[in-house]
Amino acid sequence: MGLQILRVCMLSNRHGRLLQRRLAMRGITTNAKATQDRQMYFLDPIDPKEGKFDKILIANRGEIACRIIKTAKAMGIKTVAVHSDVDSNALHVRLADEAVCVGPAPTKDSYLRMDRILKAVKDTGAQAVHPGYGFLSENTEFAAALTDAGATFIGPNSKAIKDMGDKIHSKQVASHAKVNMIPGYDGEIKDEDMCAKISADIGYPVMIKASAGGGGKGMRVAWNDKEAREGFRLSKQEAASSFGDDRMLVEKFIDNPRHIEMQVMCDKHGNAIWLNERECSIQRRNQKVIEEAPSSFVDPDMRRRMGEQAVQLAKAVGYDSAGTVEFLVDSKKNFYFLEMNTRLQVEHPITESITGLDLVQQMLRVAYGHKLNFTQKDIGIHGWAFECRVYAEDPYKGFGLPSVGRLLKYEEPHLHVEGVRCDSGIREGSEISIYYDPLICKLVTFGKNRTIALDRMRDALDNYVIRGVSLYSHRV
Repeated sequence: MGLQILRVCMLSNRHGRLLQRRLAMRGITTNAKATQDRQMYFLDPIDPKEGKFDKILIANRGEIACRIIKTAKAMGIKTVAVHSDVDSNALHVRLADEAVCVGPAPTKDSYLRMDRILKAVKDTGAQAVHPGYGFLSENTEFAAALTDAGATFIGPNSKAIKDMGDKIHSKQVASHAKVNMIPGYDGEIKDEDMCAKISADIGYPVMIKASAGGGGKGMRVAWNDKEAREGFRLSKQEAASSFGDDRMLVEKFIDNPRHIEMQVMCDKHGNAIWLNERECSIQRRNQKVIEEAPSSFVDPDMRRRMGEQAVQLAKAVGYDSAGTVEFLVDSKKNFYFLEMNTRLQVEHPITESITGLDLVQQMLRVAYGHKLNFTQKDIGIHGWAFECRVYAEDPYKGFGLPSVGRLLKYEEPHLHVEGVRCDSGIREGSEISIYYDPLICKLVTFGKNRTIALDRMRDALDNYVIRGVSLYSHRV
């Protein structure tokens, strides 16, 4: 794939001074950057005359909250941030028009408190809520509660979230929608003996995993009956403690797979469009770290077939927002349904880079009730893009916990130079907290071809200035 996870990227102040001189020589300002950002969304520009929400609440934090606020401001929509007590000075709080504290630092006492977020919606008069990703973004109870409270959930309807949120049920729905399925048992595995029998019938190796799983938890590969029994027992225990749901399923393990996902966008009027694929095969502990769009492995015919199946599934559940259908792909270009993420993806910027669409803008439009302004024939591939996630983690401590501390120096690489985009929720002086994900930035580069996009990523990583925490980055 031409990608390697390489080294820790700690940079000197000299790089920062050189960067400042380059920008000063170019006479680049913040306003120029803002203009450039809007110019990249050329397919469906913001129409100031179009109806819109007056005020939305963002039920999230960090970079995704900042990202949503950015588009909302461009559309002329007022924003409300929610935050924990330790996030009171966070960047997303400063950027929003209003802010409401919803509890102490632990997420269960703040960002996951539906009652407090619903109260903030009522108290501020917000008409809609964007959940971002994580936290309450795929919580059917929250989506339904918002509807009951007279507010709009900026995402799919609660039925679609429920249909796709359970791995066992989602596979049944996908099978009925004639989406390619990984060979496996279509139902819940009751005990170790049943797991071993079903695994042998499918044919080893098999993947044993939790129905409600995610983030690599509750998953094990078994190559024989003994491993199937042990894997079932351990995965069931892990699923119960991590998700409160110990239902298990078994499917064929695809050796040397690629993880390729298809972005879809649907409205409330029956229109559904696929927006090309993202390759997300470079992962660490089953979590994505480098993504690219399009995939160098996917040919036009395969892309069309994957897109059509993704749309078939979306229509089967009455989907009406941005969503992602994930596939596992083998070496012979056979693709199999994995799951559907019923939210905005972390890696959405690379799709935006190659399609010219602002996905947050589209989510806001669709939630308001507008039809999509484009059709499938309007969607092309304009260049190539990579996303590299930069984390505050200590590589000498096994990347186990966030590398906490204050960012004494923080300068984003070539921030105003064409072909580089930084989605971050921090600034110089920000604190990296033990309570939350240690993602510092989603570094995105794009160019007219894959080589240019890769070269820009190398240059961007070499010019990043981050001091005050141990830094782990993935270099291409």
